[in-house]
Amino acid sequence: MKSTLHKTQNDLPKKVRGKAIELLNQYLAGILDLGLQAKQAHWNVKGPHFIGLHELFDKVAEELEEFTDSIAERAVELGGVALGTIQIVSKNSRLAPYPLDLGSGKGHVAALSSGLAKFGASARAAIDRATKFGDADTADLFTEVSRGVDKLLWMIEAHLQAKD
Repeated sequence: MKSTLHKTQNDLPKKVRGKAIELLNQYLAGILDLGLQAKQAHWNVKGPHFIGLHELFDKVAEELEEFTDSIAERAVELGGVALGTIQIVSKNSRLAPYPLDLGSGKGHVAALSSGLAKFGASARAAIDRATKFGDADTADLFTEVSRGVDKLLWMIEAHLQAKD
């Protein structure tokens, strides 16, 4: 997923910027996929908890969109190109495909929880990778994303943890 490296006065070494842009674009594909998975759940949820889950899934999608912008914009800030087309996302997302045969709230909660958990774990790995190649700001961005995705996971998983 190499992209063009534009001239910038950013003082990070070119090699570090290149690695960061590649990392950011990998995660851009994943978070775009995850946001679409949340919208899939939002549009298709059914059952006795419909309205609450419908609104929650939409909130998840909206919050993921904010992280999406932060990831994409960081790649561009470093002189790169944000690679966010549907073709790139479908080719490069590491998330499992979202099941299209779900209807029940519980099924959507389980599927979305799985996607959030996988992405959250991978965001923590991105923190380590960015730190190792010397981009503390990108590592910090992934820390913010990780923390936010963990919160969304908590909100979704709470529906699986109830005893009623």
